Amino acid sequence: MSKPFEAGNTATAQIQAQAALVNALPHPVIMIGKDDKIASANDAAQHFFQSSAAVMARHTLKYFVPFGSPVLELIEQVRERQAPVSEYRVDISSPRIGGEKIVDIYASPMPDRAEGVVVMLQERTMADKIDRQLTHRGAARTVTGLAAMLAHEIKNPLSGIRGAAQLLEQAASAEDRALTRLITDEADRIVKLVDRMEVFSDERPVEREAINIHTVLDHVKRLAQSGFARHIKIVEEYDPSLPAVCANRDQLVQVFLNVIKNAAEAIGDLPDGEIVLSTGFRPGIRLSVPGSSSRVSLPLEFTVRDNGPGVPADILPHLFDPFVTTKTNGTGLGLALVAKIVGDHGGVIECDSQPRRTTFRILMPAFTKARA
Repeated sequence: MSKPFEAGNTATAQIQAQAALVNALPHPVIMIGKDDKIASANDAAQHFFQSSAAVMARHTLKYFVPFGSPVLELIEQVRERQAPVSEYRVDISSPRIGGEKIVDIYASPMPDRAEGVVVMLQERTMADKIDRQLTHRGAARTVTGLAAMLAHEIKNPLSGIRGAAQLLEQAASAEDRALTRLITDEADRIVKLVDRMEVFSDERPVEREAINIHTVLDHVKRLAQSGFARHIKIVEEYDPSLPAVCANRDQLVQVFLNVIKNAAEAIGDLPDGEIVLSTGFRPGIRLSVPGSSSRVSLPLEFTVRDNGPGVPADILPHLFDPFVTTKTNGTGLGLALVAKIVGDHGGVIECDSQPRRTTFRILMPAFTKARA
């Protein structure tokens, strides 16, 4: 009498094991039924589409992806051929699932379900971030050469021009003094710009140690709230168990002060302006470094998120390049310097932006005695 019951228990256990196996996958996996509705979704898919499985089951895939998305055509190809089909670097970004979503798609027919298709998505985000980081470093090297040239070819003549203007000012009329003062001020402004660019050519080794990132963020928060962000609410979402980061404290302060100032300027006079500082441990991110047989782990994630209007889509891919800025009077060197400092520390920085939610994400290595 107990055999049917035992058989039922075995089948249930198998189903649970299969569900646990699919949920353990780090990539989004969904099953599409014959009516194009989402019949099933693993945990990674629910996080990717920012919806629970119950909500996703009420919609077709068209609800989540852009109109005419290649993924829809891919599913039809799988049904027609009854064979697996793959597509690489497909952009399925849409307002419903957040910012930039570039994925590799693997689709396969379900043999025991009529017109059923299993779709697995593999995000290209991290690979693209690394590619962009290398581009930022190349751009920084260009600025390095330009700064060296400017220091010699521009700063020296400017000092002569400034000195001549000061001499003229002593014998000039009140009206002419305004012009000589203008010459002096503009010369000083150009010298300051060249000085900022010269920072890129500083290749001296930086002294690093074990740094508690939360003390750095607390210090930057106090500076911000006593000045440029006094009218903005700053929220902390910290992981207290986070290990130390291997870094130079002063340079970390410079990085976060610059990023938080950008966030505050983006918010402007919005009455509900808010900046969220968060830290977390993200194991599993490992990179191969040129010239080394080992792989470097970047488990520490620090983010600065604001609810400003967002970064224009045409500027976003080039945001960390020198001389790229959205500010009227900006030089476009602030975020380029941030990218250089993070890169010099062996880290990666990226920006994900959409209206009312712009996130600067920094991934850095943890402190070890060998790395120090």
